[in-house]
Amino acid sequence: MSERWTPESWRSKPVLQVPDYPDAKALADVEAQLATFPPLVFAGEARNLKKALGRVAAGEAFLLQGGDCAESFAEHGANNIRDFFRVLLQMAVVLTYAGAVPVVKVGRIAGQFAKPRSSPTEKVGGVELPSYRGDIVNDIAFTKEARVPDPQRQLMAYRQSAATLNLLRAFATGGYANLGSVHEWMLGFLKDSPQSRRYKELADRISDALNFMRACGLDLESHPELRATDFYTSHEALLLGYEQAMTRIDSTTGDWYATSGHMIWIGDRTRQLDHGHIEYFRGIKNPIGLKCGPSLKPDELLKLIDVLNPDNEPGRLTLIGRFGSDKVGEHLPNMIRAVKREGRVVVWSCDPMHGNTITSTSGYKTRPFDRILSEVKSFFAIHAAEGTHAGGVHLEMTGQDVTECLGGARAITDEDLNDRYHTVCDPRLNAEQSIDMAFLVAELLKQERAGKARPMPVAAGL
Repeated sequence: MSERWTPESWRSKPVLQVPDYPDAKALADVEAQLATFPPLVFAGEARNLKKALGRVAAGEAFLLQGGDCAESFAEHGANNIRDFFRVLLQMAVVLTYAGAVPVVKVGRIAGQFAKPRSSPTEKVGGVELPSYRGDIVNDIAFTKEARVPDPQRQLMAYRQSAATLNLLRAFATGGYANLGSVHEWMLGFLKDSPQSRRYKELADRISDALNFMRACGLDLESHPELRATDFYTSHEALLLGYEQAMTRIDSTTGDWYATSGHMIWIGDRTRQLDHGHIEYFRGIKNPIGLKCGPSLKPDELLKLIDVLNPDNEPGRLTLIGRFGSDKVGEHLPNMIRAVKREGRVVVWSCDPMHGNTITSTSGYKTRPFDRILSEVKSFFAIHAAEGTHAGGVHLEMTGQDVTECLGGARAITDEDLNDRYHTVCDPRLNAEQSIDMAFLVAELLKQERAGKARPMPVAAGL
């Protein structure tokens, strides 16, 4: 990895999960056009996120990362964006209060269009066609024409990302994120939730804190820090041609940044040390993520860290574990010990979705809520045992009332999945399940905080 890096140096390496575009010139023309478009995000914003993640790495903040499995051109609309943003804010308020630390809010949005697939083809009723790889590549319709990779879709993805970012920035800074309003939404959620009694104590304590602030003369509407929030975007950077086209030099530092999103990550299927994705990621200065699955060995992880974060910069690298509730105890402790032994500074985050996917008896791909929660609980327990910080969660979720994951407060059953199963790829937590998860994670954060605050015994038996 000592050779000179350029935004296109990844092209000399093997690359997995690449769509088979039938017209190379058409693809090159689109990439050249994208290279002339304005950046979607700015280097200064990415640096701010890196600083915030540096605080997460130090145990002084918590990362909440969530959003769609794969964004859809057809479902792009203001209401869907608003509902997702609203749910994420509610989750963040609960986690902030419980953990008594800032929550760094990062959406899987405004760029999460490409999906890696376990097989290049899929078969339905004896017909075999190329797999759907996300709206940025091809169409979900099961026809020969729809499944042909079309580079023009990258232009549509760019435009949709720009429109989404525009609305998100307005929501984050224009008053919609007011702390008092977010808490009122929370109380409305609790009123209708089967778990309202369980969560009422925490909600009441937040209400008391807000009332105390008002009694002290603090107007929640007039203080910028209480009526606005920092919100960042992220996606899996699968299409390296698209990412290269959106890679720009920051005029203030002379460094290269991916301007397609504030944070981008490498998937578990494309993290080969000598392949194109690692080559591309090593040269950009954004905060980046690395998905870590059961097949990743601790010594291989250390080599990847050496390449991706050679300066051991806090906030640069987030390790996102996706093991499964039955495998996390076997794999995560060894990774933590290896990283800790070598003095590497990373953010540890838990993706409890991808390792807990099953096929229901009715044939739907789904994820049981209890398995998702089990992996999160194990993640916190392992970090407590190893003396490290459980830094964040990474969830596939939506603000919509879908029925895609089993269980949760309303105990969605196999028979319920057919009601509102809308995902174009993987099953997502719905709005209620997402807020449920926030309250449950809040309990774990409180326990972690209590463990850190507990005084050491001064004598045996104390």
